[in-house]
Amino acid sequence: MQPPCAPAAPRSSTPPPAGPVTPIRPQSPYGASKYTAEKYLQLYGDLYGLRFTVLRYANVYGPRQDPHGEAGVTAIFSEQMLDGKRPTIFGDGTKTRDYVFVEDIVRANILALDKGDGGVYNIGTGREVSDYQLFCAVRDAVGLKIEPEYADFRKGEVRRVALDASRAKRDLGWTASVPIEEGMPRAVAYYRAKRKAGG
Repeated sequence: MQPPCAPAAPRSSTPPPAGPVTPIRPQSPYGASKYTAEKYLQLYGDLYGLRFTVLRYANVYGPRQDPHGEAGVTAIFSEQMLDGKRPTIFGDGTKTRDYVFVEDIVRANILALDKGDGGVYNIGTGREVSDYQLFCAVRDAVGLKIEPEYADFRKGEVRRVALDASRAKRDLGWTASVPIEEGMPRAVAYYRAKRKAGG
């Protein structure tokens, strides 16, 4: 039985969305490297007066995301489905992420140029989207009627992610404005147009 494509009701058994006081416990080398960079910024701020603002992005997606190399799942799924292929979901499809549209990320960066000095801010929607729900969003935008392939969970992957951006709203005046129901068709339209243009 497939997980539902519709957004799930909020779960109360675990703490997402992650906020400013959520304990930081990286579960992968990638996560540890990002947190290490933050600590270096803070150290150089203390030692040399370096001014900085940290923006912790949720999963960014949208036009111009490269589906090759270190790519986002939305770009990978889009390209695979436009080729008529069935994408692979690692796990059972219930793992969640917080997806934020690239235009919202750009706006957060522009606001942080003049605000939030020395602060650390989550930049996300606060909404959990499961892997299968993401698959459905891309599939609907492409216009296919397929189901994904499934493979084992990958070691070190967090099962649930959503970010509390209330501090960014308070200090930067930022909130996410593009829901995935709007952003995903725009992303897929970009990949489709790029193909038609021979890109």
